Amino acid sequence: MKKISYNLIIFALLCIFGCNKKENNNQSQKENMENIQVSDYGVTAKGDSIKKYTLINKNGMKVEIINFGGIITSLTAPDKNGTYEDVVLGFTKPEDYFNGNPYYFGALIGRYGNRIANAKFTLEGKTYDIDKNDGPNSLHGGKEGFHTKFWNIESVKDAQFPTLKLTYTSEDGEQGYPGKLTTTVLYTLTDDNALEISYEATTDKATVVNLTQHSYFNLSGNFTKTITDHELQINADQFLPVNETLIPTGEQKAVKGSPFDFTVSKQIGKDINAADDQLKKGKGYDHNWILNGTGLRSIAKVYHPESGRIMEVLTDQPGVQFYSGNFLDGKFDTKTGGKNEFRTGFCLETQHFPDSPNQSSFPSSELKPGQKYQTKTIYKFSVKK
Repeated sequence: MKKISYNLIIFALLCIFGCNKKENNNQSQKENMENIQVSDYGVTAKGDSIKKYTLINKNGMKVEIINFGGIITSLTAPDKNGTYEDVVLGFTKPEDYFNGNPYYFGALIGRYGNRIANAKFTLEGKTYDIDKNDGPNSLHGGKEGFHTKFWNIESVKDAQFPTLKLTYTSEDGEQGYPGKLTTTVLYTLTDDNALEISYEATTDKATVVNLTQHSYFNLSGNFTKTITDHELQINADQFLPVNETLIPTGEQKAVKGSPFDFTVSKQIGKDINAADDQLKKGKGYDHNWILNGTGLRSIAKVYHPESGRIMEVLTDQPGVQFYSGNFLDGKFDTKTGGKNEFRTGFCLETQHFPDSPNQSSFPSSELKPGQKYQTKTIYKFSVKK
């Protein structure tokens, strides 16, 4: 009788443990589902039904992502009074994203972020002609780059925080690039108000890869205001000067004593109109900074004094393109009224250097079969009261 009773006790404990574990798993999955909402967004000219996925953290911060271009259409962050406002530029109508997205608002960029000179490069002795969509050059993967593609999206059910997994396969020869490239991107919204973006890619033929995210930020939450009052610090002692078509000359120039020195935080507008040849070429800042350090580290901070919002950028990439919205031209409405005018948003695009496939002195962006392209960038928001 004692043996039977002992066995019954063990059995009961196992049942209780199993039930609790199952309840915890169910609760975790339920919370994850509650923190990821899915809704209809629109239909493209090709007939693709586009969905919007909303990630919500425990603080009430939200990020909205669509499966067209992997585009971030909205991202909220708190100000010094605790008020959450959208801080990324975007269109007011879905079709403006679907019909070209001329500013690349919020999009995933590939296969190659930034410019490649003369829309060609040589790899393993073979020259590849890629799509020419920016004067003589190729920009952001070509006219039909990743920002125009239908991405498969699914939620990651066992993730600690609300996470979306996006996948897209680029066939050999797409936009002129060699190799069948399979790309995976994870968007994660953490409870410390950080948006983490993890990229992976594999190929079946030697190719070049440089993936990035092209959100425009305005921490004021008012998209009619310029970003020249934002204070920016970039952890970089050098930048890449460019020629008339914004291709790096190959020089790696010290920022010290120039308008490109953001080693100490300063207003974006402080030197933006200085009589500087490089600023004239870019109509402002549209250059790659050579980041100090290696591995995942803090590379930039932006502070908006009026709202108190701070955005910190962390990455393991060697460069960042700081772009001060110089080609925004007021042709589209903003989400807060008015138009997307000149310098009403800025980008901090973590990346390999522009034109790396043609410049042997730059870090290599080549990816071979059997290798895995892997990188991570974090945009973390906080407040200074």
